[in-house]
Amino acid sequence: MSDYESAIPAHLVSGRTCPVRTPHDFRPPYPSYTARFDPVTTRVVMAYFGVQWKGDNHRVAREAVVGLCRELARAAGSPRVERARYLDERGYETEIVIGYWDDDEAFNRWFTEIGSEWTAPTRHTDGVGFFVEVLRPSVRRFETLFSAVDRLEGIGRLGRTLSGEIREHGYWGGMRDRLPIAAASALEPSGTPSVTHDGPRTRVHPVDNLCLIRSGQDWTDADGDERALYLNDVEPVLRTGMNFLRDAGRPLGCFANRYMTVLSDDGDPLDKTFGMSWWRSLGDLERWAESHPTHVAIFGAALRYLSTMGPAATLRLYHEVTVAAADEQFFEYLGCHDETGMLASTSHRSGAALDSQVVETS
Repeated sequence: MSDYESAIPAHLVSGRTCPVRTPHDFRPPYPSYTARFDPVTTRVVMAYFGVQWKGDNHRVAREAVVGLCRELARAAGSPRVERARYLDERGYETEIVIGYWDDDEAFNRWFTEIGSEWTAPTRHTDGVGFFVEVLRPSVRRFETLFSAVDRLEGIGRLGRTLSGEIREHGYWGGMRDRLPIAAASALEPSGTPSVTHDGPRTRVHPVDNLCLIRSGQDWTDADGDERALYLNDVEPVLRTGMNFLRDAGRPLGCFANRYMTVLSDDGDPLDKTFGMSWWRSLGDLERWAESHPTHVAIFGAALRYLSTMGPAATLRLYHEVTVAAADEQFFEYLGCHDETGMLASTSHRSGAALDSQVVETS
C-alpha cells in the first residue's frame, strides 16, 4: 500500500522464494518504524562485554566496567555504548557493557588491541567471571522495530535515519518479513553447540543461524495512572515470562535469557528494561511468541495497557532481531559459571533436543 513503506530498503530487496506472512490487504493497527542504515554499511557489530560477581567482589567488577567504558570512549569507528545489569539464575550480579559499531574493520582493530583483554587468561578471576559475546551480522541478517521516532535504542542508534510507517508489523511473522535474508532463506539452524578450551578460557561454537532478540521497554515519560498501570499490570507479567525463558526455556530452543535494567553512564538504573535472548533459531522464537502461554500473557497485558491509554500512551517499545551465520559469532568466557549466556547451550539442562559436544584443544 502506498501509504506505508516496506521495512526492507530498496537496496536490500532481492528475489523472493519464501512467501511473506503479511496478511492480504493488511493495515497495521498502530504505527511502527525501522532504522535506516547508510547503503554503504554492509555489516554491523554487536559486542556484549559482561562481568558477573557475588557479594564483596563488586569492587573488582565495577573497576573493570569503568576501565572498559573508558577504552570504548577512545575507540575508533564511532561505537555507541550502553550499560545494563541483571541478577542471573545462580544469584550472580551481572553487568554488561554493549558496544555497537557500523565499521567492522574498526572494531577488529580495537578488539585485537584492547577488547580481547577482557577475557585474557592473566586477568584475576577469583569470584568474578568475564565474558564476551559478539555478533557481526551482515545488514541482510538483522531488523529493528520502534514504536516512536524520538528515542532510539540499541543498534538502531547507528542508523542514518528512521523510516516512515512500515507495513510489516502487528501480526505473527512480521519479524521474519522484515529480515532481508528471509526472502530467500528459511533460516533453519544447522550444527550442534560445542565448546573448546584455551587454558582457563572457554569458547562456545553455537549453531548456524543462531537468533538473538533484544526487546525493550522505556517508561521514562510515564507518570501518574499510566506509570502505575505499566508497573502494576504489565511489568509483572513481562517479568514472569522473562524468568520462564531464563529458567525453563531451553527445551523450547531458548539457550539463555536475560531481563536487564538499563543503566546511566554513571551506573544508575533508568526506567528502561530489555529482554535479551539467545535462540537456537528464528523459528523457535516465533513458536514461543505465537503460542506459548507466557508470551500470550505478555501480549494480552500490553494490549490492555494500550487500549486503556490510547494515543496518550508514552511507553516506548522497540526490538532488534538478528539471525547470525556461524562465522559471524564469537562467544568467550573466563571464570564464569556453566549457565552463563551461551555456556548454557552446552550444559546438562539444555535438554535432549539440544545436546552438545565438547571438543578439547591444547
